[in-house]
Amino acid sequence: AARRGTAFHAWLEERFGATGMLDIDSAEDAADLWVDEALDLGPMQEWFRSSRWAERTPAFVEAPVETTVGGITLRGRVDAIYRSGGDPRLPFDPEADWELVDWKTGAVPRGRDLELKSLQLAVYRLAWSRLHGIPLERIGASFVYVAHGQERSFPDLPGEEELERHITDALARR
Repeated sequence: AARRGTAFHAWLEERFGATGMLDIDSAEDAADLWVDEALDLGPMQEWFRSSRWAERTPAFVEAPVETTVGGITLRGRVDAIYRSGGDPRLPFDPEADWELVDWKTGAVPRGRDLELKSLQLAVYRLAWSRLHGIPLERIGASFVYVAHGQERSFPDLPGEEELERHITDALARR
């Protein structure tokens, strides 16, 4: 499963990095096609190509983030960050809307499991806000389950104080 996810992420990075310069679909060589077939990437690539994401260009890909919550330094990489609106002359315009996306190739979690996993997005969102001075309310976050063609957005992610409580509680249970 990890290899499949890594291969899909690499395909997306190549696709995003080549936007407007090269048609990735026509540039695939035999080795790429073999890997895609062996890891069953075809259906995920097909879903992506027909999704709303295919026509959008992320402002950032694999963006590193870091922030401290409850005395713990948390680091991660946001798979894709999309920007809409705002002043195009300002790279981190606080008036722009931002959407953080984490591509997932595995199963879609449900209930409490999904709620717990969404804390990853809450950390990313808080880190992006702090790093670039963007109000939290202007930052959305989603998991996109490409193997299942589903998106899960979280309009009510915890803010700084609630996220700190979650982390403090988790550390207390250790």
